[in-house]
Amino acid sequence: MWQAPPAPVSGEWLPVLDMPAPGPQSRWTVLLRFLLLIPQFVVVWVLSVAAFFVTVIGWFGALVLGRLPGFVADYLTAYLPYETRVTAYLMLTVDRYPPFRFRAPEYPVQVGLRPGELNRLAVLFRIILVIPASIVQGLAYAGWWLVSFIIWLVVLVLGRMPQPLYEATTAIVRYRMRFTAYLVMLTSAYPKRLFGEEPGSEPEPVSATRPLVLSGAGRGLLVLFLILGLASWATSSVTASVNSDEDDNDDNNGINPTQHVMAPLVPGPADQG
Repeated sequence: MWQAPPAPVSGEWLPVLDMPAPGPQSRWTVLLRFLLLIPQFVVVWVLSVAAFFVTVIGWFGALVLGRLPGFVADYLTAYLPYETRVTAYLMLTVDRYPPFRFRAPEYPVQVGLRPGELNRLAVLFRIILVIPASIVQGLAYAGWWLVSFIIWLVVLVLGRMPQPLYEATTAIVRYRMRFTAYLVMLTSAYPKRLFGEEPGSEPEPVSATRPLVLSGAGRGLLVLFLILGLASWATSSVTASVNSDEDDNDDNNGINPTQHVMAPLVPGPADQG
């Protein structure tokens, strides 16, 4: 488990995600993926509740110390890789079931984190600063889930995730991981490089996702996910606004939906006489 360094790590360092290239997947595990993950959902929820309170403590500590207290960094650097492994398995990028433990060096999905020195002003306004990244990751993630049934069918039929789809999906997984790492102050580096790195950005590839180089088809799918997420958000906003206006009009007129339904059955002035 991560131990607090003797001295703060200076400079920005983007958290890294290492994953293997897409390979064959058991159609049975793909078919039952959501059901298989129910126990993991329960564990992640419990861990996330604890992570919330630990992060609040860490926020106050970072304002004073300029870095996360050791026990806070220790828990969060264990929680975030666990949650990322579950997300990667849920999004069909790997076929190996995530273990129920924090340390899993043998698992194909690995997260690299280096908690260190933090800017106190950035810590103070962290919730505000993270809003743009929150919108980006929210749109991409929502767009992926809008077509998740189609993705599930593709992987189920082929027995593997096509390369362009794998690239776009892992880009979302990595960006969400970096967003969470910044939110909980495990890094001072703002989430970036949703669309991956340029070819040749690293001398020796470490894994299929480091560096993460997206093909034209992978970038196109990622743009599609963002557009679908934006369309979903806009549709939801318009629907909520219309429903709100209708409720306001009903309230202003002193009429509720029940009265609309019951009106023909209740004698009024026109029915009398």
